[in-house]
Amino acid sequence: MSKSLRIAGLVLVLMLVLAPGTSALAAEGDAAAGARMDLAGLGAGLGAGLVAIGAGMGIGRFAAAAAEGIARQPSAASSIVGAVNLPLFLLEGVAIIGLVVCLLVVFTR
Repeated sequence: MSKSLRIAGLVLVLMLVLAPGTSALAAEGDAAAGARMDLAGLGAGLGAGLVAIGAGMGIGRFAAAAAEGIARQPSAASSIVGAVNLPLFLLEGVAIIGLVVCLLVVFTR
């Protein structure tokens, strides 16, 4: 397992353990509602981060493939750029929708 993945897992566990209102000794009622809200915010934050990472990886792959195609055939640069633009815009739109959903989860509770 890579070092960065282990660090990310440790940070996630610490966030879950140290999050306010998620203690095992919390009283019922308001504390339980606070715990649900804290976990919803944590989930929305993790979801927004995953959306951003996924969109970045997808856009990077598109850009790398386009750059390689243009490097191999410079005369086809305009058609390659034209063919890559639509999927890039769609991918970015999906990322924005994912971020909006995560923000709605945080601000509608």
